[in-house]
Amino acid sequence: MKAVGYLESRAIDEEDALLDIEIPMPEAKGRDLLVKVSAISVNPVDTKVRKSASPEEGQYKILGWDAVGEVIAIGDQAELFKKGDQVWYAGALTCPGSNAEYQLVDERLVGLKPKSLSNSEAAAVPLTAVTAWELLFDRLDFVPSSKDDPEAPQAVILIIGAAGGVGSILIQLVRKLTNAIVIGTASREQSANWARELGSHHVINHHQPLLSQINAVGFEDVTHAISLTHTHLYFDQLVEALAPQGKLALIDDPEAGIDITKLKRKSLSLHWELMFTRSLFNTWDMHKQHDILTSVAKLVDEGEIKTTLGENYGKINAINLKRAHAHIESNQAIGKIVLEGF
Repeated sequence: MKAVGYLESRAIDEEDALLDIEIPMPEAKGRDLLVKVSAISVNPVDTKVRKSASPEEGQYKILGWDAVGEVIAIGDQAELFKKGDQVWYAGALTCPGSNAEYQLVDERLVGLKPKSLSNSEAAAVPLTAVTAWELLFDRLDFVPSSKDDPEAPQAVILIIGAAGGVGSILIQLVRKLTNAIVIGTASREQSANWARELGSHHVINHHQPLLSQINAVGFEDVTHAISLTHTHLYFDQLVEALAPQGKLALIDDPEAGIDITKLKRKSLSLHWELMFTRSLFNTWDMHKQHDILTSVAKLVDEGEIKTTLGENYGKINAINLKRAHAHIESNQAIGKIVLEGF
């Protein structure tokens, strides 16, 4: 079968950074589904793994996590899906990725694709939706309901990097499933407009001092901060902007490190989110990612959540994937980059 992979970690502008290859067809066993991949999207994790992880000598590493496709075979222990089902998922770090014609994926990480979305529209959503859902409801303890405790003070959530893939879904989940106020950050007019269109109550510029801008839109501080990128650049400002007993969540790997002792004076709590944790450790609740994708699909089909597709780069091949990686590494992407078919 066709796939795109690499033999050694390379800069994306090098000729063999990604290669068109042929590999054997995998076989579904246990709780695995064999999926014929229809569309994929590219995430920052694709570029991070490409730059840091080389396969065993003589073996190809195949990237890709977001995918939409058709179930063509099921393992002997699989029970959630049947052949012919149209599914979406974000996969696992430990398995060959979705940059291939066919892929094995554990059914506990899979949901039925929303009926109202095309393959490319759907491929933009799974990884960022699972990440955003886990951030809000598993890490920060919000309740996925449209009615919060009327006696509790209204939550104010600051989202750093609100126009990116995770931020684009996060804004929508906050607006649809909580009563919190959303303050998103963006540095360009195009990205700021995108965040507003998705429902951010306010948009401020993360290249300017944060607290003064938060004050300018009417708030003394924020109860929650979610940092999606370059946390080391904003950490001190986030500590300053958070209310006492506030909560800080992040998903990136701060390049310069952060001093968590600065959280003590305000009794701030720190929450890290990695959507691959459940699959990496085969946790008892790994099936919750199936439940999350099922819930998000329902919200999509009810018109409550919309796709965050930014650009479609065409066929799944090495040339187009190299373009996608380069664009993501430029930090200029708005929404998600999708590729469709081989």
